[in-house]
Amino acid sequence: MHSIPLNLLLIIILALLFDFINGFHDTANAIATSVSTRVLTPRAAIFMSAVFNFFGAMINTEVAKTIGHGIVDPKFVTEYLVLAAVIAAIVWDLITWWWGIPSSSSHAIIGGLIGAAIVTTKLLSDINWIGFVKKIVLPLIISPVLGFIFGYLFMMILYVVFARVHPNIVNRYFSKLQIFSAMWMAYSHGSNDAQKSMGIITMALVSAGVLNKFVVPDWVKFACALAMALGTSFGGWRIIKTMGVKIIKLAPINGFAAETGAALTIQFATHIGAPVSTTHVISSSIMGVGACKKFSAVRWGIAKNIVIAWILTIPMCSLIGGLIAWIIIT
Repeated sequence: MHSIPLNLLLIIILALLFDFINGFHDTANAIATSVSTRVLTPRAAIFMSAVFNFFGAMINTEVAKTIGHGIVDPKFVTEYLVLAAVIAAIVWDLITWWWGIPSSSSHAIIGGLIGAAIVTTKLLSDINWIGFVKKIVLPLIISPVLGFIFGYLFMMILYVVFARVHPNIVNRYFSKLQIFSAMWMAYSHGSNDAQKSMGIITMALVSAGVLNKFVVPDWVKFACALAMALGTSFGGWRIIKTMGVKIIKLAPINGFAAETGAALTIQFATHIGAPVSTTHVISSSIMGVGACKKFSAVRWGIAKNIVIAWILTIPMCSLIGGLIAWIIIT
């Protein structure tokens, strides 16, 4: 009986650690473009991102519900399953952070859940495959496409509107506007990404019998929002360099278009409870902006490496989650 509270405590600590790592891993999502265009200093950008990530994380729990009971049948969920999933996601986040690859923390935790569920229950039927396809796979495919399209369209509109305006005036104008688009991007990141850990912790609370039904407690919201904000404040400089410099050289107007297109896509996904990858969306939006500017301006070799990481995240984290679950239960 004493093992249940200890296991639960460990899951909560690891889930908050995952949220923290998610924060510094995904800092680039909100600030890479504004730092690379020198609209904000790194220190100011990170502080802004941390604050707006926190507020975004406190807004709603639709994505947390998808993670908590939309993928794995709640009656099959055990603390060991949740523990294995969280560890798998942390391992993958650290690996991709070390290599400077903008991968998805969202899909890392989803992959970990699927792999751990298959190993712990030895069944495929405990996974909500219809929900997985509708809420995970389709948004996985559609959200980067939307990010690319919105980034391209916003940039095209801005080019048409400001075609006759002197570049110095455009840069001065969008140096201010990009601060607001960066804020919206940070807010959007918090509103979607922090909910993954909320879902994991609430899932564990239900599994341990602490909660009778899946309702995210206020203290879980606050703890996850705070962990995300603290992680963001540390900054993931390896990935910031990839996002803000290596994909394409950005001007303030480009950064504004990329952040606005990405934030719009993420807000729509959050509204419908889809745990999309903010990394996927902002990366594809930057590519869309670059393609509008000049197709050859995008460093497609770097983009290819990012896409490979997108494709590998769920299956690799499923394997890692399954392996960790097997180690725990044997």
